[in-house]
Amino acid sequence: MENADVFLGLHDFLERMRQPTAAEFVKAIKSFIVSFSNNAPDPERDSAFVQAFLAKMEADFRAHPLWAGCSEEELESAGEGLEKYVMTKLFARVFASIPDDVKLDDELSEKMAMIQQFIRPENLDIMPAFQNESSWLLAQKELQKINMYKAPRDKLVCILNCCKVISNLLLNASVASEENPPGADEFLPVLIYVTIKANPPQLHSNLLYIQRFRHQSRLVAEAAYYFTNMLSAESFISNIDAKAISMDEAEFERNMEFARALLSGTSVDTQDPGSPYQNNGQHTRAEPAKHNKGLNDNKDTLVRTSASLAKSESKKVTFADELLITKVPSLSDLENKGASMILKEDKLNEVFGEFPYLFASVGDLTVGDVEDLLNNYKQLVFKYVSLSKGLGVSPTPHPPSNPENNAQDHAETTIDSSDGGPVDANNKSEESIDTTEDNSDKVSLIDEKKIESNLPQNEPVAPEGKY
Repeated sequence: MENADVFLGLHDFLERMRQPTAAEFVKAIKSFIVSFSNNAPDPERDSAFVQAFLAKMEADFRAHPLWAGCSEEELESAGEGLEKYVMTKLFARVFASIPDDVKLDDELSEKMAMIQQFIRPENLDIMPAFQNESSWLLAQKELQKINMYKAPRDKLVCILNCCKVISNLLLNASVASEENPPGADEFLPVLIYVTIKANPPQLHSNLLYIQRFRHQSRLVAEAAYYFTNMLSAESFISNIDAKAISMDEAEFERNMEFARALLSGTSVDTQDPGSPYQNNGQHTRAEPAKHNKGLNDNKDTLVRTSASLAKSESKKVTFADELLITKVPSLSDLENKGASMILKEDKLNEVFGEFPYLFASVGDLTVGDVEDLLNNYKQLVFKYVSLSKGLGVSPTPHPPSNPENNAQDHAETTIDSSDGGPVDANNKSEESIDTTEDNSDKVSLIDEKKIESNLPQNEPVAPEGKY
């Protein structure tokens, strides 16, 4: 994980599998995928089978002439490539494969969606010196990428990047404010806050997937520490209540009810004297919690968390009270405001620098750009529809696409060649973290076809991802 610069991954693995002497490995992989796919889902058994297969194959690699004289980095790369290939092929079969996991995903996502409407850093006892919500958006962005990838390592890197951004921000804040260097007591509450605000898709299933199918020999050291923090964050959020976030019980229930109504699009009369959102003109001040019970409950699986952190003495205003005086803008209002701001920009190229196809013409595009464009389109539609729903506005429908084109989109059944995996933000400051894709791990469709012809044609195909 730490040696991202020498990671050869899937490309190196497929290159070696094309060699005639690799026929025995190709046959073994084919047999494993077919036999695995014929069994009904059983998470514990599936995990044991995959772990045993990966360990055996990596041991065989070391003893095979194909890797004779190779360095440890190259052998590590072969193992990473094998894991990435096998799990990409089995992704649809093992990810969120049982109803209970799907149900927990939905419940956790719904809870985060409600809590993020009113939670503040001080509710988690985050000291003012360490509060930096604008910069925390970088960490949220990294965590939200987790469903863009299928390989366990790539999903894990999304978590690591998120955690490293938080660590760097806390370290910089401690230097600037001359506070003691931050530890687990400072880190975990921020990770919980960032996770709630990010509300990453299928968080529960993603964490289970990494636990079950990331090679255990590599889920160690820094990766294990940050992953354990994320497990603790999930546990805390799942069991969150008024006491856990230093909030008065009545205020918590009122805020949750209001958030639930807001997200469901239910009309709420906040002016009704009998409404639970009325505060009789008085803002509620939450009684400070004696201790943050939810955080302390996780100390057996993590470095001891704080029994009590510095509390904000500023007067707390409830979420419901704020909405009484805040008008939520419509989607069209936001679009018009944004368009006006864009027109005032001096350098539009810089504004749209992250969208390379915006100024391209048809003649500039290649066949290789199609998948990238399709994935970008899916992201755009999802974000637009989500924003529309959140604001209670019907999204503008788009003309139906050509059925022939849709059929062509699904014609490819090879590995998602653009699932290159995220770049590991290895101890970089938040300003210089590289979030571009790691092209060293990408394989062209032509290269894949050469090995795919020797591998099974009836294994489950992973659902289309964003990358």
